[in-house]
Amino acid sequence: MLNSNTVIQLLKDKFGFQDFRPFQREVVNSILEGNDLLLVLPTGAGKSLCYQLPGLLMDGLVVVISPLIALMQDQVTALNNRNIKAAALHSGLESNDYPVITHAAKSGELDFVFVAPERLVNTGFIDFLRRVKLAYFVIDEAHCVSEWGHEFREDYRQLGLLREHFPTTPITAFTATATRPVEEDIVRQLALRPVAGTNRASVFRGAVFRRNLYIEIKQREGNGHKQLASLLQQFPNESGIVYAPTRKATEELAEVLVQQGFNAGAYHAGMDGEKRAMIHNQFIRDELSIVVATIAFGMGIDKSNIRFVVHMALPKSIESYYQEIGRAGRDGIDSAVLLLGNYSDSARLGKFIDELEDPQYKRFAWQRLEAIKRFFNTEECRHKIISTYFGDEAQDCESRCDNCTAGESNRKDISREAQMFLSAAYRVNQGFGAQHLIDVLTGSTTQKVYNNHHDQLNVHGKGKHLQKKQWRIIVNRLFELGAVSTGAHGEIRLTNKAKPILQSNKLVDIRSDRLELTPARKAAAGIQMSDMSDEEAKIFEQLRSLRRKLADQASIPAYIVFDDKTLREIARTRPQTEQEMLAVNGVGAVKFSKYGKDILALLATLDLPKQVQTTPASAPQITSAANTPNRADAIRATYMETLQLIQQGLSLEAIAETRNLALSTIMRQVNWLTQANQMTEEQRMSLFEAIPIPQPIKDWMAHGLTLTGMDELTQFVSIYRQKLESTINTQASIKESNQVD
Repeated sequence: MLNSNTVIQLLKDKFGFQDFRPFQREVVNSILEGNDLLLVLPTGAGKSLCYQLPGLLMDGLVVVISPLIALMQDQVTALNNRNIKAAALHSGLESNDYPVITHAAKSGELDFVFVAPERLVNTGFIDFLRRVKLAYFVIDEAHCVSEWGHEFREDYRQLGLLREHFPTTPITAFTATATRPVEEDIVRQLALRPVAGTNRASVFRGAVFRRNLYIEIKQREGNGHKQLASLLQQFPNESGIVYAPTRKATEELAEVLVQQGFNAGAYHAGMDGEKRAMIHNQFIRDELSIVVATIAFGMGIDKSNIRFVVHMALPKSIESYYQEIGRAGRDGIDSAVLLLGNYSDSARLGKFIDELEDPQYKRFAWQRLEAIKRFFNTEECRHKIISTYFGDEAQDCESRCDNCTAGESNRKDISREAQMFLSAAYRVNQGFGAQHLIDVLTGSTTQKVYNNHHDQLNVHGKGKHLQKKQWRIIVNRLFELGAVSTGAHGEIRLTNKAKPILQSNKLVDIRSDRLELTPARKAAAGIQMSDMSDEEAKIFEQLRSLRRKLADQASIPAYIVFDDKTLREIARTRPQTEQEMLAVNGVGAVKFSKYGKDILALLATLDLPKQVQTTPASAPQITSAANTPNRADAIRATYMETLQLIQQGLSLEAIAETRNLALSTIMRQVNWLTQANQMTEEQRMSLFEAIPIPQPIKDWMAHGLTLTGMDELTQFVSIYRQKLESTINTQASIKESNQVD
């Protein structure tokens, strides 16, 4: 069905993509077959296309249930920009807009209509839908359906009535964050129908790991403002979100950043609605670089070029954290996420949990809090822990989190210090917080120490050999090992795992570098922001300026014109004709008709050597030295340098190491050189075959050979392709980080 020229042409013309990404083909096919389904796919992996493309191929209106007005507006704007007919029904409409939109829906003039979940429990709106020819329902942010999801909403729970009102209309659900129990609850609550011939609803689940995100977690020092500024200085003129725990904190931090010269603004639910809308619009239009926000700024952001997300305090759960960092790098470009926290955050979150009335939900909330605390304190791969939490198998990321890039490290025995801290907690009857216990151990003379006579304890001053920062790290290690927990007011409680430590029956050690007071920071937060040359970066900035101008003229967000990834590809290939530009992923016929001539006109004015170009068949035209007086006009130096090393007999891995580039970059250059007739296909295959296959890939291949069902095999292959690409990139990246170190 999806091999037809019509469908592929639609994919290229409307969306600008040359091919489907993992899971998209299978999901689109399932929707076209009229199935109910649930898709769990990370942010930025292409969920929206999965329901938008089939909507253009089927008769009837697609009704999209979306939780926030801002999110609806962004999606409608993006669809309209692709010449796709879409509108939204929400409380912010002018009074005369509603009848215009409903009339257009009834008369078949709209492909998509976006509505809030509250509207679906309105009998009048249900009656209206009965008079409309429906294609299918889309439930976005479907984790809100489940009471075990991190953003449960009662109005979403009522969406189960859709099956009663429209028993034959397909229901499709989409989310980036769902544990296995949440997944099962969504299927049950929405009454998703099983696939014909089976007893199970169709569920597609992609890999959780997002390789373009570098995760870093640090103990917050004071208010964390200096640590934040250190990160922001690495991202000049880039967009980012900083999550603060309270409304007051957002306003104070935004003011501090403005005073430091950053282009920042505050956003929270307590602000005037008009001011919130202004901040939101300034951010998505690239007029405001940094938004300091509470989690109210979460799901309403569809901006693709967010380069960093910072949490100034511990999130309430891994689900919330994953959802919020999902705002970074939606365009697939490397982005950084930083979490600054300490044990006082868990006490604050614990107070909210104690106020919950439902005992079952309260137990669940405590479990989620313990999970995020373990995540914060762990020495294991951050990405692997997140993947495991969501029921996905994953290897260590090797190069995409602070723990993995720490490399091999000596370990230090801190059993004596652990015993000191546990003993101090025990001697104060487990009634005081970690900071007070550290004051006692370091011999502080605070009024609180004296008032409670804790200066008379035999542990007072016994820990002077370490600084307070180091003691905080040791406390984190004890949390990680589960030897301590916090009470409702932040008091340190001993668990049953503390006893063997106190009795010297269990060794406690820690990575030595964690105790260093001034550890060397990884370059650019451990990520390589771009592999663009200086010339490409110059062109990219000019393209960004033009994009901003075009967006302002159309009164739309800049990233809707073209995302950063597309602009970087344009800067690299420097197309000179319509056909060459259409070969750039993300352009498409519709967007070229709107912006292509302006882009080509800008490129024509640049006094720079033309780069490797594409033909309609996506093959570069590189002329030989015999046919051109100036090879630099047609052949990019970096490609020729790779070719020279190949001719010297070096392997692709050796070339990547020699040139300090990612293996994937070298492989891409080999593909281009082959298409440009600088190498034969046999040479290319010989080089690729020499790349050693990692054991995990061999295991996946062996497992794939045991599968027999076509649906099962198709889904496995999609996962395999994603993991293969991930493994190749992470192996190359770890080499790069080792060279930096």
